[in-house]
Amino acid sequence: MEDIFNPVITAEQANAVRESAGTPAYVYSEAVLCARASEVLAFPAPFGFKARFAMKACPNAAILRLFHGMGIGFDASSAFEARRLIMAGIPAGEISLSSQELPADLEALVREGVRYDACSLRQLEAYGKLFPGSEVSLRVNPGLGSGHSQRTNVGGPSSSFGIWHERLPEVLELCARYKLRITVMHTHIGSGADPDVWARVAKMNLETVRKLPDVHTLNMGGGFKIARVRGEKQTDLQKTGAVVAESLREFAKETGREIALEIEPGTYLAAQAGAVVSTIQDLAFTGEGGYNFLKLDTGMTELLRPSLYGAQHNIRVYPAHDTGRTLPYLVVGHCCESGDILTPAAGDPEGLAPRELPEAAIGDICVIEGAGAYCAAMPAKNYNSFPEAPELLLRRDGTLVTIRRRQTLAQMVGNEIPL
Repeated sequence: MEDIFNPVITAEQANAVRESAGTPAYVYSEAVLCARASEVLAFPAPFGFKARFAMKACPNAAILRLFHGMGIGFDASSAFEARRLIMAGIPAGEISLSSQELPADLEALVREGVRYDACSLRQLEAYGKLFPGSEVSLRVNPGLGSGHSQRTNVGGPSSSFGIWHERLPEVLELCARYKLRITVMHTHIGSGADPDVWARVAKMNLETVRKLPDVHTLNMGGGFKIARVRGEKQTDLQKTGAVVAESLREFAKETGREIALEIEPGTYLAAQAGAVVSTIQDLAFTGEGGYNFLKLDTGMTELLRPSLYGAQHNIRVYPAHDTGRTLPYLVVGHCCESGDILTPAAGDPEGLAPRELPEAAIGDICVIEGAGAYCAAMPAKNYNSFPEAPELLLRRDGTLVTIRRRQTLAQMVGNEIPL
């Protein structure tokens, strides 16, 4: 694999983005998207495999179509996401829907071909009433989670996602009542890179599968950790896949059941492919014992993760006139919000962690990397009435293509109804 800390875009390409679309702007590398997709598609699985992109990470239609063309399916987290996929030209049969809320149009989506994962006893019963005597997919909370913070952990006792594994008797009672057959078991533990954790979860899940004789596919979700900055650990998909594959082989040897595997990466597929190109609009210094600030024309309106999680993103400054010197900078956003900090302490959104960056001037370009997942999809949209930033795709031939235009003020207020 290429050095993941090489620039996603060069200084020249960042300038081209600014000239063509202005700043701030998201840009995605087609080459990196395709490289990550190829890695995911090579995940070891002895009895059949399906990769699904967790579209909540980056739902732009151009990227969805790119992944679809490579043979990747999709995980939707709401009925709206499922509809958005269909509108993007993705066949309904390529969509798996796992939703915290019961979709209002569940019946229509399933009849169109979307696979539904029942994520609660209420959802399972609702599905049974609509489709008695049919197959169903079930999301189970296996009792174990993994993540860099509680806000990214979607398994274990502190998570509401899925049906708690000890409530399986109630699941079976509902299935008997509505003559449902559970053929897919879905689970998800959160962000993690430790193969030993995945091995334990695989074994726990297969113990549940053992009690569900009609299950032919185990979906282990996503949460494959990637490194956005040096020092962060990244999941080795081959090592992680090997321990999961071994568990599947052992299960087949014991039971005679060959269980196919699905995974649903979002971050792993998209995060390192994206960057936000911004312009340094101002500088500030708060005196002895204070800080040097780089004030950007982007912030939590494009990248909420630092303010939300204390997440770390690699930051590059491209000075128009390089002095050869560096300074410790706090990089801050353009919102009138004290929490709009792009260099928080790791895992602590209230902490401050200056970065050593090239000495900068007003008008220089600043690029925030690792912004391909949970950035354009999860901003503080329109806070301070800043418009949605455009998205561009850097094609493998070096050309730039706009895949979402910058929002206008008229579009921002278009749904308001003045009294």
